[in-house]
Amino acid sequence: ILQGISSGRLMLNNVMVFAPQRAFDVRTDIFYYKVIQGITAALAEHEVRIRYCGLEELHSDGALFLEKMSDPQTQAALIIGIDDEHIHQLAADLNKPCVLINCSDRQMRLDSVSPDHQLIGEFSANYLFQQGHSHILNLQCLRRHTMELRLAGIKQAYARHNIAFDDGRHLVTTSGFGSEEAEQALTTFINRVSHRSQLPTAILAGGDYMAVGAVKALNKLQLNVPGDISVMSTDGFNLAEIHDVPLTSVHVPRDELGYEAIQLLQRRMLRADAPPCNLLLHGKLAVRTSVKRISAHKTNPAVSTHDHRLYDV
Repeated sequence: ILQGISSGRLMLNNVMVFAPQRAFDVRTDIFYYKVIQGITAALAEHEVRIRYCGLEELHSDGALFLEKMSDPQTQAALIIGIDDEHIHQLAADLNKPCVLINCSDRQMRLDSVSPDHQLIGEFSANYLFQQGHSHILNLQCLRRHTMELRLAGIKQAYARHNIAFDDGRHLVTTSGFGSEEAEQALTTFINRVSHRSQLPTAILAGGDYMAVGAVKALNKLQLNVPGDISVMSTDGFNLAEIHDVPLTSVHVPRDELGYEAIQLLQRRMLRADAPPCNLLLHGKLAVRTSVKRISAHKTNPAVSTHDHRLYDV
């Protein structure tokens, strides 16, 4: 074993990867597809066989999971984006090395690695506040607990800046991360605004395709990005540029998740009695041109002299 450690060899030959079925097709879930590619890349040099099994995020097929996990060839498992607590419990009871990716075990028995969604949300909103924006509209999909964590972080940023978060003014939710739904949702929101002065100065989108929808909606409403309204994304991998507008974004860790999960698996195999841990990865800010800096306290004068003199004399 010590020889294997010194040479960097993994202590396993077979890994089973569980994920939602859509994760195996780049067209249906590019994020998880790239996570799986990261796992493949991390294991490529170690001659480890990877097998795959699709599960539902919730109400998963427990019998199928047990069948795959009980296979003698399954030495370890990676579970991606499965929120079913029964699956987590089964995995812990089977006592095989197992790491959760972008989900967490509420019973604290399994190792996990995820983006730090809450801190990423707080950081993203805080960046917009620092650029002078006080009226930020959050365009978010809350279909998973991870996205609720991100919204919790956003609300923390509001609290830090002494701004009360009002769901009616500051939040528009969608059922998915697609551009069409985001465009429609934002269009509906803006059309309900009675006066232009009530429009947000910035939109924080929950993903790149949602940002695409936001920019499309604003363009159709004759609103310029970033001249009239700034747009920021929390994703940043899929589209660096939207309609010739380079997108400011916070890159959510994705490609790194696979490598870090393999490291946690190795740790668990070498130290079976080590305390379970939850590794949270930070995001990375990519500043481009879709966010405009504004003066947070800029107001129009009550009376203007029209000749730009500072004084009467």
